[in-house]
Amino acid sequence: MKLHSNEVPSGKNYTLYKTLAIVFSLVILTVIPLLYNLINYYSVFILNNSPKSPSSPYSSSSSGNGNNGVFEKLSNYGKEEEEAECDMFVGEWIPNPNAPYYSSSSCWAIHEHQNCMKYGRPDGGFMQWRWKPDGCELPIFNPSQFLEIMRDKSLAFVGDSVGRNQMQSLICLLSRVEYPVDESYTADENFKRWKYKTYNFTMASFWTPHLIKANMGDANGPTKTGLFNLYLDEHDQEWTTQIDEFDYIIISAGHWFFRPMVFYENHRIVGCHYCLLPNVTDLGMYYGYRKAFRTAFKTINSLKNFKGITILRTFAPSHFENGLWNEGGNCLRTQPFRSNETQLEGHNLELYMIQMEEYRIAEKEGRRKGKKFRLLDTTQAMLLRPDGHPSRYGHLASENVTLYNDCVHWCLPGPIDAWSDFLLQMLKMEGIRSARDRLQFG
Repeated sequence: MKLHSNEVPSGKNYTLYKTLAIVFSLVILTVIPLLYNLINYYSVFILNNSPKSPSSPYSSSSSGNGNNGVFEKLSNYGKEEEEAECDMFVGEWIPNPNAPYYSSSSCWAIHEHQNCMKYGRPDGGFMQWRWKPDGCELPIFNPSQFLEIMRDKSLAFVGDSVGRNQMQSLICLLSRVEYPVDESYTADENFKRWKYKTYNFTMASFWTPHLIKANMGDANGPTKTGLFNLYLDEHDQEWTTQIDEFDYIIISAGHWFFRPMVFYENHRIVGCHYCLLPNVTDLGMYYGYRKAFRTAFKTINSLKNFKGITILRTFAPSHFENGLWNEGGNCLRTQPFRSNETQLEGHNLELYMIQMEEYRIAEKEGRRKGKKFRLLDTTQAMLLRPDGHPSRYGHLASENVTLYNDCVHWCLPGPIDAWSDFLLQMLKMEGIRSARDRLQFG
């Protein structure tokens, strides 16, 4: 018998229709939450990754406070995913006439020894370059976006004076939006803590040039630069007991390992680097460098209460030419190298490879323990910038200083500002990872 459209089926047909209706309802109830999560994911992605033009990095549409770029961002989603596969640390320096984005007179955070224009550097072209990765774009640092991403978070720089150089660069770049308030817990300038009140963002620096427990054994030593005792299997409590509260730490070290050192393990001397002590084997600086990073990373992985992300900022080469730092060497170039004009070799290559090897070991162990490690690979980019150091323009010409020609640190403003371009892009990608995890695991 035929059924009219307003009649209800009976028997087996009724059971079948009822089953189909239940299945359809379950599908709808499942899909709607997924669509909601997907929309939420897109929203996070958009807010953290609104597109920037290198020619106008601080335009109002990119401040993170509006939704002007939402639909444009959605249309570019596929392109962004492709560019995420690009290695942003491999590329060239290209001219950027819009730089710099602060001046040596407008930012009080610049250390005197990096205030190159104040001390008479005659050329300013070294400030007008930006890093262009091969195959993709790296947006110029946007201070409003950075502070919004870091709202209610904290960042610590763990390392030597080059790490402090990076922090001062970041403070100057952020000064377009806000200056921090000093909330340091000590008068020691090696341990600073800054607070961006509007964003509840804390930034700190921990002085630890060898990353591990160390002290001065002899103020002079063989090279008149000090002889240091390094306890290769002991962590430095000055920072390892302080980082539990931080969301991100940027760890770095390098140049202090060129100085004479005595190595201790299990409370006894096992060797040294150029210590010239009787009956002590010279193991070379690479031995101490590897063990220092290994101990630092192991300590981080052992911290039960540290839930943050550890970022290794790789070694930034110095550029002494025509002599060592204490033998008249200098850095007088005024333009960057092209990538085919120089290569990583010698000490620079060895230190970089040690860092990478120890990082991979720590990252693998960290993954097993639920810790996160990330790589801020500045080595190749900075190898190409022999023009960016203070040289003799980090002090008065009449001033008697230890490092007379400074080819280790970086002028501010200068090429080190690009490290914040890298860092912000990494934070964006971290936001994408987090959103994906939330989408995947609910």
